[in-house]
Amino acid sequence: MDSDALRAMQAPLKDRYREAPEAALVTLRAKGRLGDEGVTCKVETGRALAEAGLHPATGGDGLSLCSGDMLLEALVACAGVTLKAVATALALPVTGGTVSAEGDLDFRGTLGVAKDAPVGFRAIRLRFDVEGDLTEEQRATLLKLTERYCVVYQTLRQPAAFAVDLVSA
Repeated sequence: MDSDALRAMQAPLKDRYREAPEAALVTLRAKGRLGDEGVTCKVETGRALAEAGLHPATGGDGLSLCSGDMLLEALVACAGVTLKAVATALALPVTGGTVSAEGDLDFRGTLGVAKDAPVGFRAIRLRFDVEGDLTEEQRATLLKLTERYCVVYQTLRQPAAFAVDLVSA
C-alpha cells in the first residue's frame, strides 16, 4: 500500500468522524480465563499468531489486531496472572474465573480529525469475576494486591519514562 491508497482508504472515515464525532468512539474488548492449574491466564485472541494492523475505524480490514486490542490483551493477561499469583501466595480459594477489559478509543485523535480528541484510550475498565468462596476481606486484599503488583496496570496508571529513537540504515 502506498500513501495515496492509505489516504483514499481513510478519507471517508475522516469525513464521517467530522460530521458525526460519536461514530469515532469505539469500545475494544479483551477477555481471559484464569488457568485451572498453576499461575496462568488464557487470553482469547481468536488466533495463534497475532498480526498487528489498522483497526477498521482507521481503514483496516478487521482481520488484524490493532495496538489497542493488543494493549487490552496484555492488561488482561498480566492482571490474570498477577491475581492467580496473589491468590496462590495467600492460599485464597480462587478456583477459576475471568478477567475482562474494555477500553474506549476516539479515532478522531488517531486520524488527526480533531486536535482536541485524545490519541489513545479515553477510559479503560478492568473487571475480575472470580470463582471461589472468598470473604469480603479476602476479595478486598486480593484486588488491592493484584492492582499493586500488576505490571501493565501500574504502567498504564503511572507511565514510565520513554526514550524513542528512529534509526535508518
